[in-house]
Amino acid sequence: MDITAGHRQRNDQGRMGRLKVLYIQPGTSSFAGIERVIDSVCSLLADRYSQDFEIDVLYTSIHKNRPLDARGYNIIDRVVKSRLGLIRAFRGVVRAKSYALVVVPQIEPTVICMAACIGLDRRFAIHLHGNPQRERSHAKAKILFFLMRIYFLKRVSYVFGTSPRQLDAFKRMFRSQVPQVWVPNPVRNFEYTANDVTDSAGPVTFVNVGRFAFQKGQDILLAAFAELIKIRSNVRLKIVGYGAGETALRTEIERLQLAHAVSIEHHPVNPQPALASSDVYVSTSRWEGWSLAICEALRFGLPVVATDCEFGPSDILVDTRLGRLVPTGGGEALVQAMAYYCDNLAAERSHAAFRRKFIDRYSPERVVDIHAEALRAAAKEPS
Repeated sequence: MDITAGHRQRNDQGRMGRLKVLYIQPGTSSFAGIERVIDSVCSLLADRYSQDFEIDVLYTSIHKNRPLDARGYNIIDRVVKSRLGLIRAFRGVVRAKSYALVVVPQIEPTVICMAACIGLDRRFAIHLHGNPQRERSHAKAKILFFLMRIYFLKRVSYVFGTSPRQLDAFKRMFRSQVPQVWVPNPVRNFEYTANDVTDSAGPVTFVNVGRFAFQKGQDILLAAFAELIKIRSNVRLKIVGYGAGETALRTEIERLQLAHAVSIEHHPVNPQPALASSDVYVSTSRWEGWSLAICEALRFGLPVVATDCEFGPSDILVDTRLGRLVPTGGGEALVQAMAYYCDNLAAERSHAAFRRKFIDRYSPERVVDIHAEALRAAAKEPS
């Protein structure tokens, strides 16, 4: 046997022994936070660990801004219009292949998927992305959370989480004994970063990136900015994102008479234009699971002001050179933190390199190894 043939045979044997893993994308309409994380992780796994894993990703809805170029993983499209259709799609896809592990985002979809697959010999992992305590606020969620606690949790192989404190909260909330592991979100690299030296006479530009939604707290930010501009007139604010809350935001901007200083921008795929032309990032979320937006701002060397919403920002901003935490409601503490950066921007720019280096710990090439190890552990049959 020649060397080429021998190499091909070993590759074929490796592929035959690959773990088959199914990731499920949320049935949402926009390709944003969770959706982008799953796509990124699965692309990285398919690229770097093609000999170890066969990665499939199930899409059950049509996502706006979903990448159209070929992905390294296998795409399964099953667009559904009803809850019954979702159950049938879950069961049909999971049954069609001998998956070693099915990874489902969030608690509610995990319950629905596991219920759809009762009787099938499959292992499941919950991948937490948000705040589980916040997500049980409505009646349907309370029922599904109850079912998770009393029936499905003991059948879960592993719990993946985007932050250590998030996992601790899940463990307390469900009195969980299920093995769990922190799998950080990968923070993508950008071709360019922000300029460390900008016109000192120009306005100080604050920026916020995220869905226009109650969770993200842009209303908190606008209220604080309205107070800031009274004491620091040379300031601007860019609110970047998308979502059903845009009309309400525009109305609030007009009500507060901030149209001359606040702009709404849309960069659905790449926030680079907004981040590269700003000075300070502000996150005013009421809750988070992590915060890719904060990490991407740090990638550009920007200092961050963030509300301390239990976990997420406080897991990231562990050094004052990275940024400052303020109470979740914002208020005067948020105004003063923003004013501090107006007054000390030149000194804060000296920490830009530190911020970029710090965020390298979440670079895709490092994070993919953690995810691969988590998949192996979760797919392993108990001894």
